[in-house]
Amino acid sequence: MLAGEYHDPHKASVAVAAVDEALGELVERASFPQDRAGLRCLERWAKRFPERRWAVENAGGLGRHLAVRLAASGESVVDVPPKLSARVRVLSTGNARKNDGVDALATALAASRNERLAAVDPEAASEVLRLLSERRLLTWWPQTA
Repeated sequence: MLAGEYHDPHKASVAVAAVDEALGELVERASFPQDRAGLRCLERWAKRFPERRWAVENAGGLGRHLAVRLAASGESVVDVPPKLSARVRVLSTGNARKNDGVDALATALAASRNERLAAVDPEAASEVLRLLSERRLLTWWPQTA
């Protein structure tokens, strides 16, 4: 399990944690710049783990860019709700203190213990836009009797 942690829009980096799903233990942590070169380094780093499943906190919101990029490159990506990550963080550390490394680990642990998380579909957003555009065209176009 690899977890990508992407919190604030002003953050300049992505924190990740690799977790052994069977043991629920941290294998490795890393941080990469939030730019093209950094995301390429992240992808190279992740290739060392042959069986990967990415967990991105708030993949439908602030984590969307990272989640869609990973999913579009063929990676398995799940969306971890922020409340679930926070709950795991508090239960595993005993406090609510946040930092990117702890958040990435909490996100990975939350996903490793929950098989019902939504998978990220890189095509979903474009499909929604296509449907909205189609609907707009149908409602705007003059109807003839």
